[in-house]
Amino acid sequence: MSKKIAILATHGFEESELSSPKEYLEQQGWTAHIVSPESGSIKAWAEKDWGKEYPVDQTLENAVVSDYDALVLPGGVINPDQLRTNEKALNFVKDFFAQHKPVAAICHGPQVLINAGVVEGRNLTSVNSISQDLKNAGARWEDSEVVVDAGLVTSRTPKDLPAFNAKLAEEIREGKHSEQTL
Repeated sequence: MSKKIAILATHGFEESELSSPKEYLEQQGWTAHIVSPESGSIKAWAEKDWGKEYPVDQTLENAVVSDYDALVLPGGVINPDQLRTNEKALNFVKDFFAQHKPVAAICHGPQVLINAGVVEGRNLTSVNSISQDLKNAGARWEDSEVVVDAGLVTSRTPKDLPAFNAKLAEEIREGKHSEQTL
């Protein structure tokens, strides 16, 4: 069954946290679009320095949530910090929850979920450095490789990518989750 997944990112995303899920999703025979506030290309952060540039498939301005089956939010420090103050990005994220579609965030990616107002009462994980931010926003944070809560998939760091990718694909196969709400 054909699926289309949006990967919302901007300059400074952690390279492996975008490239690994994208490749895994495409191995399932699905389409993974990089959606960004910028057009052209966006530059990765590769652990300790700038990485490759990745082509943007769709600008955030023109992206429509109903065109996608799921959303992925890669981490990195710069990327989520930029997206969490972008109203169009926050509304894009909220619309996935409103439409009960799977959403996945890794590392610092859940910072975007905090500003979108979708973590209260939810079980999730993240990189440890933002755990208190998530708790302060009402989330039930746990230090686990991957946490799934009614279509919301979260993981901590690049070392968790195999489990993250597998759970993301599982949630996409399951489809909409009625408990996935704003």
